Amino acid sequence: MRELSEQEVIRRDKIEEIRKVCNPYPEKYDVNYKLSEVSSLEDGTSDVRIAGRIVFMRKMGKLSFLRLRDLEGSIQVSIKVDSVGEDKYSFFKSNIDLGDFIGVNGEVFTTQTGEKTVRADSLEFLGKALRPLPEKFHGLTDIEMKYRQRYVDLITNEDSRKIFLGRSRYSLFVRNYLADNGFLEVETPIIQTSVSGASAKPFFTHYNALDLDCNLRIAPECYLKECIVGGFNRVFEVAKCFRNEGMDPQHNPEFTQIEWYCAYWNFEDNIKFFEKFLRDSIRFLTGSEVITSGGNELDFSKPFERVNYVEELTRILGFDFLKETDVDAYKEKVVEKGFFSLKDMEEYKSLAQLTDFLYKKLLRANIVGPVVMYNYPALLKPLARRNDNDSNMVDCFQVVINGAEICNAYSELVNPFEQRKSFEDQLKAKAQGDDETMDMDEDYLLAMEQGMPPISGLGVGIDRLIMLAYDAPSLRDVILFPTMKPNDK
Repeated sequence: MRELSEQEVIRRDKIEEIRKVCNPYPEKYDVNYKLSEVSSLEDGTSDVRIAGRIVFMRKMGKLSFLRLRDLEGSIQVSIKVDSVGEDKYSFFKSNIDLGDFIGVNGEVFTTQTGEKTVRADSLEFLGKALRPLPEKFHGLTDIEMKYRQRYVDLITNEDSRKIFLGRSRYSLFVRNYLADNGFLEVETPIIQTSVSGASAKPFFTHYNALDLDCNLRIAPECYLKECIVGGFNRVFEVAKCFRNEGMDPQHNPEFTQIEWYCAYWNFEDNIKFFEKFLRDSIRFLTGSEVITSGGNELDFSKPFERVNYVEELTRILGFDFLKETDVDAYKEKVVEKGFFSLKDMEEYKSLAQLTDFLYKKLLRANIVGPVVMYNYPALLKPLARRNDNDSNMVDCFQVVINGAEICNAYSELVNPFEQRKSFEDQLKAKAQGDDETMDMDEDYLLAMEQGMPPISGLGVGIDRLIMLAYDAPSLRDVILFPTMKPNDK
């Protein structure tokens, strides 16, 4: 057991003193106003019952001031010995500390300095903080501790409160937005029996009851398209997904994304819908359609620029990469052009892996955006519909902002014969050593054979979108409880 600090010992001793007067862990307290609502009340409003955590105190002889805070707001409270009585005032001064919870019943007034305040007629102790808040109330300065002790970060950091309050409200915005546009929400399995829906390395687990090896969902795509087969013409899910890959400011193995699918749309319909969705989302989160993020001014108020993936990457490389059929010869050409060494590309075992690496490093990384990147190579998107004019391309787009992909969307492949061949190509890539390929998903192929209409689908990462809107430096700053290495201290 860790050694307690002097302050922690003192606070624990106060529990016994509090117990002599009241229950240190009371059952409830009835409030009739949120803290954020009090500042709009008229002076003289009485019987205002509020509660919150004390984040500031100035204890004086017969008049003290404190500030109560919750996630949405704060309010000043004045405590006067004549109003609450000698016993309550003495109890307050002796036993209540920063970080404690109290309930206050009183009247609203405005101080001489113009600050709305609740004059306490009575106060109730609601909960003792056994550990003090960070020194001088400057918040957590240790970044790792911010992620490990998010609750302290939320208490002390205004930016974090803004991000997570905004994220919580945004979840409701998304659901209402899609529902208003005719989409129905469903839930699909997180524990799955086939690696499909996206190209990524999965987490594996074992289903004891069925004695079955399974994987955690990397994307809900195939199940959502099976819903289309069943008659859900517009369907979506807010899905927790898991990809057993590296961690950096733009990637987290556990993440949340929205995926939606619409029957009878193509990817052009989805581009129009997503541009408006993203514009409305940014306005909802920030109050403006023009924001600064990652050091760049981003304007969402006008149509997004479009960039042709194949044409632009071909121009940068100086050769037609789609004609490459051997990954080693492909690498040699890249080396000859002076872009990377063979060692830089050593881990990329398939044409798809190598192409995706070159795209991310040479093309995507230099885009500020917002840009609609379209016309992707077919080898990268095994679930996307081939272009009618060129089967080497797929009708796909991604919106790229500050060098990162915000969404992934395409006209869906609904031809079961082409889909089977695409899965077979994935198996060949797996045999070459590509561990981010999909399995042969026979259940999904069976659903496709039941018949599919034209479909377009889209996935957008909630974490990355929130990070963009609030100009956060890392995904960990917008995930309440990011996974951390064990703390051995």
